[in-house]
Amino acid sequence: MSWQAYTDNLLATGKVDKATIYSRAGDTIWASSGGLALEPSEIKEISQGFDNAAGLQANGLHIQGQKFMLLRADERSIYGRHEAEGVVAVRTKQTILIAHYPAGVQAGEATKIVEQLADYLISVQY
Repeated sequence: MSWQAYTDNLLATGKVDKATIYSRAGDTIWASSGGLALEPSEIKEISQGFDNAAGLQANGLHIQGQKFMLLRADERSIYGRHEAEGVVAVRTKQTILIAHYPAGVQAGEATKIVEQLADYLISVQY
């Protein structure tokens, strides 16, 4: 399966409307669906947030110019919310998965799908 298929499959669930996969360092985009494109500063803040969440706690996280309030940040997962929509970022051994979910989708439904994909990628050494 290509990297593009993973992002397309996230969208196919109906719980995510945009998704992208970056290298773990955040320096290379591997796939994107739904028009999700991050500025270099946005992916940098997310990739650094996995190791030190202080910046995200102070300033929130930004996706396509929109500020999201930080809900959770640890070495694996970062969750953010803006009004009724949200974002989930999960780091695996070689990737950073980032998914946006629209208003009307429960945060738990979207996070479960993204976290399950991350679990699978980790299980196959990605």
